[in-house]
Amino acid sequence: MPIRQMKDNSEQHLVIKNHLQNTMNPIQRTPKTAQNGKGPAAGHEPHNTKQSRNHTSPPTKNKGRRRGRGGRKSDQGDVCMRPSSRHCTVAQKPVNPGSADILAATSNGSIQNDHNLPGMEMGFPTSSKSLNFASRPGFGQVGTKCIVKANHFFAELPDKDLNQYDVTITPEVTSRTMNRAIMAELVKLYKESELGMRLPAYDGRKSLYTAGEFPFSWKEFSVKLVDEDDGINGPKREREYKVVVKFVARANMHHLGQFLAGKRADAPQEALQILDIVLRELSTKRYCPIGRSFFSPDIRAPQRLGDGLESWCGFYQSIRPTQMGLSLNIDMASAAFIEPLPVIEFVAQLVGKDLLSRPLSDSDRVKIKKALRGVKVEVTHRGNVRRKYRVSGLTSQPTRELVFPVDDNSTMKSIVEYFQEMYGFTIQHTHLPCLQVGNQRKANYLPMEACKIVEGQRYTKRLNERQITALLKVTCQRPRDREHDILQTVQHNAYDQDPYAKEFGVKISEKLASVELKYHETGKEKDCLPQVGQWNMMNKKMINGMTVSRWACINFSRSVQESVARGFCIELAQMCQVSGMEFNPEPVIPIYSARPELVEKALKHVYNASMNKTKGKELELLLAILPDNNGSLYGDLKRICETDLGLISQCCLTKHVFKISKQYLANVALKINVKTGGRNTVLLDAISCRIPLVSDIPTIIFGADVTHPENGEDSSPSIAAVVASQDWPEVTKYAGLVCAQAHRQELIQDLYKTWQDPARGTVSGGMIRDLLVSFRKATGQKPLRIIFYRDGVSEGQFYQVLLYELDAIRKACASLEPNYQPPVTFIVVQKRHHTRLFANSHRDRSSTDKSGNILPGTVVDSKICHPAEFDFYLCSHAGIQGTSRPAHYHVLWDENNFTADGIQSLTNNLCYTYARCTRSVSVVPPAYYAHLAAFRARFYMEPEMQENGSNSCSNGQNKGTRVVGESGVRPLPALKENVKRVMFYC
Repeated sequence: MPIRQMKDNSEQHLVIKNHLQNTMNPIQRTPKTAQNGKGPAAGHEPHNTKQSRNHTSPPTKNKGRRRGRGGRKSDQGDVCMRPSSRHCTVAQKPVNPGSADILAATSNGSIQNDHNLPGMEMGFPTSSKSLNFASRPGFGQVGTKCIVKANHFFAELPDKDLNQYDVTITPEVTSRTMNRAIMAELVKLYKESELGMRLPAYDGRKSLYTAGEFPFSWKEFSVKLVDEDDGINGPKREREYKVVVKFVARANMHHLGQFLAGKRADAPQEALQILDIVLRELSTKRYCPIGRSFFSPDIRAPQRLGDGLESWCGFYQSIRPTQMGLSLNIDMASAAFIEPLPVIEFVAQLVGKDLLSRPLSDSDRVKIKKALRGVKVEVTHRGNVRRKYRVSGLTSQPTRELVFPVDDNSTMKSIVEYFQEMYGFTIQHTHLPCLQVGNQRKANYLPMEACKIVEGQRYTKRLNERQITALLKVTCQRPRDREHDILQTVQHNAYDQDPYAKEFGVKISEKLASVELKYHETGKEKDCLPQVGQWNMMNKKMINGMTVSRWACINFSRSVQESVARGFCIELAQMCQVSGMEFNPEPVIPIYSARPELVEKALKHVYNASMNKTKGKELELLLAILPDNNGSLYGDLKRICETDLGLISQCCLTKHVFKISKQYLANVALKINVKTGGRNTVLLDAISCRIPLVSDIPTIIFGADVTHPENGEDSSPSIAAVVASQDWPEVTKYAGLVCAQAHRQELIQDLYKTWQDPARGTVSGGMIRDLLVSFRKATGQKPLRIIFYRDGVSEGQFYQVLLYELDAIRKACASLEPNYQPPVTFIVVQKRHHTRLFANSHRDRSSTDKSGNILPGTVVDSKICHPAEFDFYLCSHAGIQGTSRPAHYHVLWDENNFTADGIQSLTNNLCYTYARCTRSVSVVPPAYYAHLAAFRARFYMEPEMQENGSNSCSNGQNKGTRVVGESGVRPLPALKENVKRVMFYC
């Protein structure tokens, strides 16, 4: 990292130098104001008039409204620079006479708010039809030219008419596999006669697609099919299905061509969907389809993960519109599948091999029931007859005690006798329970030893740590190996021989897309110390080290003696001091040892004892030593500290206490400093006021994310988190708020809220509003620009999320002050995509890091990106192992007129300000922090909190008489005021 002498002595404070020359978006001189000081002089023209008329402008309908909000820097004549001891301070924008400056702090430090502007026109389109995403303002130019390869393969557009037909199957079938079998039989029977030799592609549900038309517009077919649950070489049951095929529409391929050429903004989704299904048709027949991926034990030998699971190798495939035309994105994939074992072997792996010689405990029974519920099994006791069933549960009695009526006279027979007499099958392990299959009203009992797990069932429940480690070993591939496997997959799929691709006229290149781009330098200059995206904090001081005078330590680990704990605390205190903090070497009270199951009692004891010792002064930090395997202890501790006691805590595992590493201590010191309100690093360009469209006027940067419950948790709420920068112009400190909302709801509900208060009437609040007020209190400045990084949004949700959340941002601003509408740039951050970038030559060490990945700072905004919209891929981090995944940034809305270099530079540079480590990170820190905060808030939900209740955010405000149960979600406990002001989630 570059270092900068902050004082005349030899202390070094860590300051991160910008990695791009700031030639893009130069800070424009504020135009001279008219004599009244409220606007630009008459006749003033912006310097970048030509540029602002091009792609940098949002849709025309918003231009007029943006001018009044400072949307263009040239129109911000009412914002002038003023001298101050602070960096880059800016005079506040004047407000209308008689209107209160809502963001202004009163003399006692409170914030004047609760002003409302009901009915104020927000100037935001109410439907997606009137909304266009930001168009690309050009391409990045800064940096060194280089060439990378991407796992995108050019797909040539067909010159045929593509048609869609509706399919209705009677009786109705819910299984896509069965639907496909029915349609495959239909094509086999009628292709040469009724279908005019067409080879259609089918989506497994309601739609059938053809290249060219069928000889009919409507027709009914009859298809007979053997039930999939019937035997092999045994008695078979045929079922007859009626299939009605009806013409629906013709896909507009001209529209697709215009869209790919950048001449139309709206993507022809139906044409893209048809081509995607066409290219998936053959693989769907060959492999096991899961989502957009295909898996098979034949692609690579499965690897055991433990507890009856194994990993299958596969590949992801998706057709995408890009600047080079249609692109087929291929990536390698791995997933956990249930081993196709005899059920008795699967259960033995799950609860121990001594299962066969002992009765099941209650905990074993629960574990087995949870693992097998919903799993499909086939019987093995009937020779070639392999009927398949789905497990619904486990009997509470052992097999030897199970009886059932065999006739209408209620004659009872045991399961053991029935299997012996009916099938000649002797049940050996009668002490084990039976599987329950079918529904509860008509449940069938099957002995475990008479069943085998059907192959090809993906495991969707949570993996344990051992299984996750084993799966990561399988999926972790060096870039060279991953590229080789991707190319081999494309060759093996042989798209040139694919009968469906031939039928529809689609041709796929077998070469990786080659992209020429600009590389954003990191580490080439003599005074730039981050060597390939990382640096060392040793012998360097934090830029703003905090003072910790009052701290305590609580030890929950039985194996850690008091003397060992004390030695660790001394070492940590010394590291904090060396790193730039003022850290008292002595705790307020002696180290307190406690049992994990008494966590609440122990924490309150330490809190009260410390308060008594300090005569009412609260602790600034609580150190906690935890067992390595601590179950719910960590979450319970965080919940109690942050929502009940108002304590900032730092947890350390036993293994680190015994094996004290200087690097570990240095990283813990970084966390402690930001948790207590300090700053570890800042960008040199930030303190020098050289960050385009950030340094010129007070700018607040938001990060937002929503985390959803794991699969199988049907009642748990989703957690939304929003963080916002609280320092300007440095932009390194963030405050965060968290909120529970409806199950799997992606839109953040509490960005802006109003509710009725008996005393005050309609009251405004919400996370955006609270963070704007917090920014004003922390900086003394009113945010005049908003940059909003939104994590976790899929492409199909772009319109919905932008419409809802941008509207909430504007309403929150308007509720604070009349005409307060700072310009907003709204950027979606995506990590869950399948684009990978490879060095043009893996042997060229100057273009790769130690792991063989492309260098940090590599940005791609051409060829494989969207034909017209403003998106880019940025690999901002150095790879450690495996193949680096670049983050995909999509600028949906831009009222700040960023250039390509401007937003790419800002995003890349922010990735060097992540507080928890001395590396550049893969996702812009505001989004990263929001994810951490949302994940932390899951610990605040006690089991009873997942029932009914109201939707509220943990922002420490009393919502008074808000209606309980308005959204069916119980609120999270409120964060304590001193907690939510700092980066508690770090």
